[in-house]
Amino acid sequence: MEMILVLHNIRSAYNVGAILRTAEGFGASRVILSGYTPRVHDSSLLPHLREKLDREIHKTALGAEEMLDIYSSGDIISELGKLREEGWQVVGLENNITERPLLNLSEAKFSDRVVLVLGEEVNGIDYSLYDMIDLFVEIPMRGNKESFNVSVAAGIAMYGIMDL
Repeated sequence: MEMILVLHNIRSAYNVGAILRTAEGFGASRVILSGYTPRVHDSSLLPHLREKLDREIHKTALGAEEMLDIYSSGDIISELGKLREEGWQVVGLENNITERPLLNLSEAKFSDRVVLVLGEEVNGIDYSLYDMIDLFVEIPMRGNKESFNVSVAAGIAMYGIMDL
């Protein structure tokens, strides 16, 4: 099983770091950062801002940010299109959507090459990406909350998809 993660419009550098650490632990091949997701070693930022973001990401990534193949995409729709053409299955992790069929994570069938798309902490995956997603999955909830933190949900989804 090969996995690529797409972090699109994740707001928190701490969530980015936690996801990177988990992705490295599960052996993800790549992580693509897009939208306004905080970037590690972002050369477009002023040095003091870059240092602050790097420090925040490192606080939860604990070095995983140096071990992964991480890159930024300025055109994630084209990037996802290319990956689909290469045979990757694009899976969106969502909850409470009605626009598309939403499968329970444990019931979904995954290919050997999965791109897992994670969206913004509150609003989820941006609608502009929906047409690029082959399958939407959700993590069932038993408590009263409607969702998990995005970094926790990413870990649960990676574990479920990899069927360990």
